[in-house]
Amino acid sequence: MAYIVAILVVVIVLLTLYLIMLKVQIRSMNRQLVKRLKENTRQPITLELINTELNNLAINLNHCFKAEETLRLNGVREEKRFKEMIANISHDLRTPLTAIKGYQQLLDRGELSSEQRDKLKIVRNRTEELGQLIEHFFEYSYLLNMEPEQHREKINLTNLVTECLVAYVTTLEEHNLNLEFDEDTPPIFLIADKEMVTRIVQNLLRNCVQHSSGNIKVKLLQDKVTILSFQNPVANPLEIDASKLFDRFYTGDQSRNHSTGLGLSIVKLLAQQMGGEVEGNLQGDELEIRVVVDCKELKI
Repeated sequence: MAYIVAILVVVIVLLTLYLIMLKVQIRSMNRQLVKRLKENTRQPITLELINTELNNLAINLNHCFKAEETLRLNGVREEKRFKEMIANISHDLRTPLTAIKGYQQLLDRGELSSEQRDKLKIVRNRTEELGQLIEHFFEYSYLLNMEPEQHREKINLTNLVTECLVAYVTTLEEHNLNLEFDEDTPPIFLIADKEMVTRIVQNLLRNCVQHSSGNIKVKLLQDKVTILSFQNPVANPLEIDASKLFDRFYTGDQSRNHSTGLGLSIVKLLAQQMGGEVEGNLQGDELEIRVVVDCKELKI
């Protein structure tokens, strides 16, 4: 009897030691996984204990990591090829467009009938639209590939927005659009790249002019964050997916047939490069685009 008890005690001790070793190995695997996540390493999971199930688990984990890394690298390569394609397209389109504009100027200097001048005017308008589309391609490819150096300075955001709005008055009138902006908004100062902020405002204005079906409301708010808001009604709200507004080439609204779908993507890129973010919200037929900047960068 004592002999059997002794054997059982030895077995229990061995099983306990084995379980402890398994626990140690699981902890080791967990530490290696945490290290991969925190340090973004590519080191495979290793084991010191010979256990079939744990070894299979480690092998399968390493296979998953390798497959994930392959997908990531393929994605990086595809993104690089896409950026190069956009840059090449924008460059290739600008050259013939310049020639087209030159020939239009030559035609305009010649003797044309009234009907011919009307047709030339139509062609010029379409050429200008094409030029804007190409500039969007060029600007987007530049921001993607170059990530331009920022020249941060203290700017009066209220004055900058006001100047951009004033510059667009003629364009708004041509499209029979009214603008609502509180000119008594208290000055809001921001440490940022003035050119990048100006391009954000101009792209948001251009987006409103292209797609608004009524009055445009522009607001500047400041609390813990600074918010630049552009709000306007849209003609076909059911065709718009607010979650995809900032996706490149998104053209959910059929009224965007003269747009690349890059305007809001450029706004998003510019905002992110300055440490901000963008939001899109559609309630009923009212679309609001908001650029949000953390006030840690602000000095009043």
